[in-house]
This record gives sequence, structure tokens and C-alpha cells, in this order.
Amino acid sequence: MKTAAAYIRVSTDDQIEYSPASQLEKIREYAKRNEYILPDEFIFVDEGISGRHTAKRAAFNRMIGTAKQKPKPFDAILLWKFSRFARNREDSIVYKSMLRKQCGIDVISISENTGDDKMSVLIEALIEAMDEYYSINLSEEVKRGMTEKASRGEAVSIPSFGYDIKDGTYVPDPETAPAVQRIFADFVNGKGIRTIAADMNDSGYRTRRGNLFENRTIKYILQNPVYIGKIRWTPTGKANYRLENNDAMIIDGTHEHLIDISLWEMAQEKLAAVPKTKYMRHSDPKEPFMLQGLCRCSACGATLTRSSNHTSLQCYSYAHGKCNISHSITLRKINDAVLSAMERSGATGDFRLHIMPKVTVPDSENLSAMISREKRKLERIRDAYESEVYTLPEYKEARSKIMTRLEELQQRLKESTSSADEKTKRAEMQNRIISILPTLYSPAVPESTKNSLLKSIVERIVYYKKNKDIEIYFYI
Repeated sequence: MKTAAAYIRVSTDDQIEYSPASQLEKIREYAKRNEYILPDEFIFVDEGISGRHTAKRAAFNRMIGTAKQKPKPFDAILLWKFSRFARNREDSIVYKSMLRKQCGIDVISISENTGDDKMSVLIEALIEAMDEYYSINLSEEVKRGMTEKASRGEAVSIPSFGYDIKDGTYVPDPETAPAVQRIFADFVNGKGIRTIAADMNDSGYRTRRGNLFENRTIKYILQNPVYIGKIRWTPTGKANYRLENNDAMIIDGTHEHLIDISLWEMAQEKLAAVPKTKYMRHSDPKEPFMLQGLCRCSACGATLTRSSNHTSLQCYSYAHGKCNISHSITLRKINDAVLSAMERSGATGDFRLHIMPKVTVPDSENLSAMISREKRKLERIRDAYESEVYTLPEYKEARSKIMTRLEELQQRLKESTSSADEKTKRAEMQNRIISILPTLYSPAVPESTKNSLLKSIVERIVYYKKNKDIEIYFYI
């Protein structure tokens, strides 16, 4: 008895006969006729997503990840049509080849019988080429239609913050439109972009997608011509904030202005005069430092990242207007504080700091995955018995073999997870700290090496600005 997976995708342009329920019903019928077991855990569904690219198809990527497991979890992937798998021939060839050659898994279209001979390769390629042509042509038609709407000054996208859409036209949202006017007024009157973002968050406002305001959100609003009655549309898809973007169409819209032209022009002049270094990161992200990625803000939990002056750290969320408490500290001070704290712990063995379990336990994780697969096998043979594919003696024999294997794996897991007591672990950690301290203190050792050493025993370092204190969370 073979096991199958089902992949179902419905994009927004599909008709009702290709609904997920309809596709699944046909796939189940095919599986039953061809003696495949189709467990619910191997049904992967992407709804409302284009098939031209795989990057944003979460269920598809999860299915590919599952298919790579050893031993292979299923023998075939069943589709309603090849176009459900991909409308991009490059993606289709890469993934089908990988599945068939590396995993031994077939990709089968239940409604497009291509046969089993050498001609089937040519027929399948022709079907996929037609699907890709349809996808590209549909995209061009949609783009043409949206460009035509934009040229008439009509709404062509979701409304910007401050607006709703009614009868195809932007209309001011009574709750958020005043916030847009406040943003422009505050900026022209001298408030900084980071401060404005923090004020918006404190006032309970959220972006159109429900996120906190950041520096870039405020800057985008200040540069969006929709607020002076314009429609901005980029047929090439290459978005750009600025009005002078050569790819963008800027057309007079039919909607109500939120900002008068004089206020808009003052805001643009102030934006042009803002030094770029104030909002752009100039530090080289490739240049490492000892505490890189380890320090956290005590207020919001965000990472402390290096400021543009290279000599200090600041809360990432504070720098982007999402946190209200500055956690600025020089690298020299926090380096000294961390090394001093570790030196005390190494000398005394007194961990007043929190001790956390190490996250990665590969052996246990591998055994757990193997146990899960054996349990799924039990479920599949039970399904086969209930479907009268297995006789009772066959079912009992198969179940006995799986149970024996399962008990063996569970015993191995129990043995692998047994560990020394906390006292022994603390002693081991104390010795580890003592052994790496000379390396951490040495000016001759590269910062990247120090960072790797710290990350081998430290999960995170929380900095408390108010008390000028740190708290280190160790791996054990």
C-alpha cells in the first residue's frame, strides 16, 4: 500500500470548481482508485496565492521540507492539475527533478494523464509551457487594467493610512485621517521622525497591516502624494518613495486631499534638508564585534545594535520609533560589564544570573522525529485496515513490527535525555567560563572569534538602562 500527499492551491483568479474542497474531493477519489493512503497530515493547501513563484507559498515549502525526510514519508504528490504545482517552468523542473531523483517521489496530475512512456515527458512539458504562458498573459492583462484605472485617477491598490475605499475611490477615514495631518504638522514644526513614530504608537495608532509605526513608515507617509490628491502607480512594479521616480505615474486623483499643497511642499523641503546619516545606517554590518546579536533591551526585548558611530549600542526598536526607552551604551562599557560579570562567576561559581537550558539537542531531536514517523506509520496501517486494504493478520503483523521499533526508539530517547545534576552542570559551566576568559580579554583575538565563543555558552544578555546593570542567560 503506497502513501500519497496532496498539494492544493487556489489563486484569486480561479473559479469555484477549483476550490480547495473540490480539488481535495477529486484527489481522494483518485487515491482510492489507485490504492494510495492519503493521511490528513500530508494534505498541503495554499489559498489565494499565485503559482508563478514558490517563495511565498508556505504550504508548498512545508511539503518539500517534509518530502526530504528519511525515510521518505510518501511515494507521490497528487495534484488536480500541473498548474497547481507551478506556473513557472524553472521552478517546476527544479522541484520535480529533486523530488523524483533525490527523494523517489512522483508528482502526478490526476486530471492530465500524460502516460508512462517517453512521450509523457514532452506532453508534460507542453502542458507546463501553456500554464506559464497563461500566467504571464494574465499578469499583463491585470497590469494593463490597473494602469488604465490609474490614468483615470481611480484607486488601484489598498488605501493608504488615513483613507478607506468606497465605490472605487479613496475617502478620508475619520479615525486615521487626523493622524496623517498631525504627522505632517509635527514634522514641519520641528519634531523628528523617530519621535513622531513613537507618538503615533503611544496614541494607539497602527499601520494598515496592524504593525507599529517605524521611522520608515513616517517617512513613507511624508512622501506619499496621495495626501495631496494624487494617484501614484508604477506599472513596472519598481516602487520608489520619491515623486521624481521615472517609472512612476503621478496622476491627479478624484479623491479628497488630506494635506494642502503648501504644507506638503514645506514637508518635502525639510525632508530634503535632513542629513542622510540621521536615518541611514553607515556602520559596516560585516564588521563583527564581541557582543553582536547577544544584547537585548530590558524594555521591549529587541536586540541592541551598533550605532552609526561604531562605538555604542542602541535598542533597534527605539532607533526605529517602536520602543520608548533609550538603551544607549558604549561598547567599551558593556564589554567591561560582561567580562567582569563572567570573571566573578568563574572565580566564585556563584551564578546569580539565570541559567537556561541549551536549545539544540540534535540526538534527542533526531530520535523524536523517528518516533513521530513510527507513530504515523501506525496510523496509516490502521487506516489501511479500516479501508480493508489489510487483512486482520496482516495488520497485526505490521503493527507488531512497528511497536517493537517504537519501544526501542523510546528507550534510546530516555537514555539520551538523562543528564547530570545541576551541581555538576554548574561546575562544568564554571570551568568553561574560566577557560574562555583569557581569549575574550586578548586584544589579539578577532572579534568574530570572541563572538562565537560567547554564543557557545550565552543565550542572551539583557541590559537594564535604569540600573546600569546586566543579566546574563547561560546555556547549560
